[in-house]
Amino acid sequence: MKNKRPNILLITSDQQHWNTLSCLNSEIKTPNLDRLAGQGTLFTRAYCVNPTCAPTRASIITGKYPSQHGAWSLGTKLPESEHTVGEDFSRAGYRTALVGKAHFQPLRGTDEFPSLEAYPILQDLDFWRKFDEPFYGFEHVELARNHTDEAHVGQHYVLWMEEKGCANWRDYFRTPTGNNDSQRRKWLIPEEYHYDTWIAERTNALVEDYHRNGENFFLWASFFDPHPKYLVPEPWDTMYDPESLTVPSIVEGEHEHNPPHFQLTQQRKPDFSPWRESGQGLHGFRSHLHDKKELAKDIAIYYAMVSLMDKYIGKILDKLDELGLAENTLVVFTTDHGHFFGHHGLIAKGAFHYEDMIKVPFIIRYPGRVPADGRSEALQSLVDLPQTFLSIAGIDIPRTMTGVDQSGVWFGKEKQARDHVIVENRHEPTTIHVKTYVDERYKITVYYNRDYGELFDLQEDPQEINNLWNKPECAKLKADLIMKLLFAEMGKEPLWMPRIAGA
Repeated sequence: MKNKRPNILLITSDQQHWNTLSCLNSEIKTPNLDRLAGQGTLFTRAYCVNPTCAPTRASIITGKYPSQHGAWSLGTKLPESEHTVGEDFSRAGYRTALVGKAHFQPLRGTDEFPSLEAYPILQDLDFWRKFDEPFYGFEHVELARNHTDEAHVGQHYVLWMEEKGCANWRDYFRTPTGNNDSQRRKWLIPEEYHYDTWIAERTNALVEDYHRNGENFFLWASFFDPHPKYLVPEPWDTMYDPESLTVPSIVEGEHEHNPPHFQLTQQRKPDFSPWRESGQGLHGFRSHLHDKKELAKDIAIYYAMVSLMDKYIGKILDKLDELGLAENTLVVFTTDHGHFFGHHGLIAKGAFHYEDMIKVPFIIRYPGRVPADGRSEALQSLVDLPQTFLSIAGIDIPRTMTGVDQSGVWFGKEKQARDHVIVENRHEPTTIHVKTYVDERYKITVYYNRDYGELFDLQEDPQEINNLWNKPECAKLKADLIMKLLFAEMGKEPLWMPRIAGA
């Protein structure tokens, strides 16, 4: 008798602006993601929990916020002691796997904090050829760590390229010293060796194996694009005409009432030394000045990276159809955080919590359960994914998880499961420590030990041009929202067990 428990397929991109779907933006082509949205529901108010990779990705598998699971910033790692959703699925008899980008650990390890995603083990191909251990709850992983031609290339992706006959794969990637950095916008690697091809091929192979054995699966296909650097192979590099694309730009004077780090981004040689605390790099804390025509060329490639990825997402969806698995597979597509390509004068991620950075594309498909061709403004947070997956699969949700179960909303039975979202960003221990609270109408951003902040009315000012933080007439609104943020913080504290006695 066929097992009718649902399969779970999570597909993610990396650093994708929420508006880069052709069902929302006519300037880009994403036919397969449009197909997914047409067969399911597109949620237009979904948010990351942190606008950087590792913290959010750790939240996706723990169901906790970065301040709770420990991977609080880039350059930290998720403690191996943390419970993950893959463990729950494995115990329930599911096969669990991740193919592509993990980024649960940093590029450098120490004796106290070792990392399997670090040099030199990152490129020890003999190690990865033999590696068959569980990794953060996934019984099977096939990993890579590079974005485009970064020198971090290694792990299972390189093994696959060599198996495919690409013996000269080093020619397409930079060296650790920065040499071989000549590729600009057109990546010389043939598409057949691109990591999108690898992720789709290996994802489909695993799905076929699970189907053949009659096994349910929890599988994460984790793509690397469209994270810069802006590079895409032929013929995709000429897919979009830069002159025909809309190039977002700053509104004159919009940063005058914003915190100082916003204003500094518009200087040619800004001084961000007061924010330096750990000695590590500060994402986004640099000049964002740019040439508009060059940026248009970058946007053309960014869109092409999304379209190329869309092609291979289509191959995964086609495989589900081919095997007759689509009807019994919950498919979720999203990304880890957004991106700036000119919005508000910004061109890189950082502690700038505009919707462009913290809102994410979010599509759910489960035929017969999730409404087809649906649109919803119900608030979603990526921290909710594990709880909702477990709920839909009929598996008990660990009490340590602090997101919410969105299954009723996904199935169209409830209007909303949460009335707010929280986005954290602790990029430095004290100097870049930010929390944003978003509800149906308002957004407030508070900085640790600072008297500045941001307050936007998303209903009246959806472009977030008019910061109300210091407006006297908004003093009560600000106080109310700060109180709501405090209550929300108190409400997300985990309770690992209920009270079972009076004392």
